[in-house]
Amino acid sequence: MMPVNKTTTIAYYTFREATQNQLFVLTLIGLVCLLGVAEFVGDLAISETRQFQISLLANIGRWFLVITVALFVITSMIREFNDKGCDLILSLPVSKPTYYFGKLLGYFLLGLVIALSLSVLMLLYADTQALMIWLISLVCEAVIVMALSMLCLFTFSNITIAFIATISFYMLSRSIDAIQLISVSPILETNTISQEFMTSLVNLIAFVLPDLSRFTRTEWLVYGVNIDEMGFVLVQTAIYLTLLVAAGLFDLSRKEF
Repeated sequence: MMPVNKTTTIAYYTFREATQNQLFVLTLIGLVCLLGVAEFVGDLAISETRQFQISLLANIGRWFLVITVALFVITSMIREFNDKGCDLILSLPVSKPTYYFGKLLGYFLLGLVIALSLSVLMLLYADTQALMIWLISLVCEAVIVMALSMLCLFTFSNITIAFIATISFYMLSRSIDAIQLISVSPILETNTISQEFMTSLVNLIAFVLPDLSRFTRTEWLVYGVNIDEMGFVLVQTAIYLTLLVAAGLFDLSRKEF
């Protein structure tokens, strides 16, 4: 049955596009390969086999989800722009915010299905409660990547540049905490002007970026997780998702169709 609401209708066809492009078949193949790698590595591990397997699955699975979602969002949007599908939708009584949120909702459903599929596989190795918290954090991380991918595409209108910008932002957000620790290392000369400038610059970048190093941490699955840590994840997601959505809507409103 077709959805009646305009936003859900756009989300429905966005999600349907993923099924027609056999994206879920690719996901299934990827998960099977991940399971094979985990079992192979488990046979090689001398001790702490389960911990080693779940760590491997968590790290590779997170990257698999982020790259898959970012690529699909960018290629789907650019194809719709080139095929004039966006022009056709906006020629109807559909506002640009409705179009934007419909696409974002469709991509969210796509990321949710992939994340749930990954969590089902990880149930073979991980504790259920820790995995549930890890899954919620992964979905929050994926939503930020989706909104960022749409913003980068609206800004650059190029698949390669948009994808590189998205992945670079993600990698920097995941590693900015480690970069900050390196910048204040006691072995560095902290009295020089150049070092003080670099430290200030790193701190400024860290202030602007989301601290994704505290999202979807692998040690949650290995050593357990404190439920209070989800507060930080949810607050960061709400703040940066709001900023990215606002920027995306602004860029979309400037485009002429």
